[in-house]
Amino acid sequence: MTIFNFLFRKSNIECPRCLGKAFVDWDDIRRLNQELKWTPAPCAYCLGSGKVDKEMLAKVPVDYTYLTIDLTESEMEKIKEGDQATLEKAKIRELFLDNLIKYAEHHYLNNQMDAESIADLYLKTEDEDAIFSVERKYLIQYVEKIIELKSPELN
Repeated sequence: MTIFNFLFRKSNIECPRCLGKAFVDWDDIRRLNQELKWTPAPCAYCLGSGKVDKEMLAKVPVDYTYLTIDLTESEMEKIKEGDQATLEKAKIRELFLDNLIKYAEHHYLNNQMDAESIADLYLKTEDEDAIFSVERKYLIQYVEKIIELKSPELN
């Protein structure tokens, strides 16, 4: 290794999101408290390499909800660069998910509604120009998952 390469090499650290596996599994998702926000997939934090540099650790929190593998490369770069519009979009998406979870919990607990009824009620009240929308069948599955994961906490 030349002195130039030594001085300018990036420090590769084991990815703290996937723990170096290059894939985020259910154990990682539970550890990072993202159960209702992520699914197992290649790691977006290290782009499936298992390694990250110190700069990434300093710029983006490991549990940053919006940084997922389904984003475009340019969207991922904008997150890493701290682009305000992208960060605002991420904040809005996280609020949407948090509110949807609370909505489902509320109707399950207080109104004894099942997942299908909760999804139908939500879709009836959703704005036509909503920023985030979900197909009925996926919304029902998501609400079922909320009920499954939150039932022990709610009882």
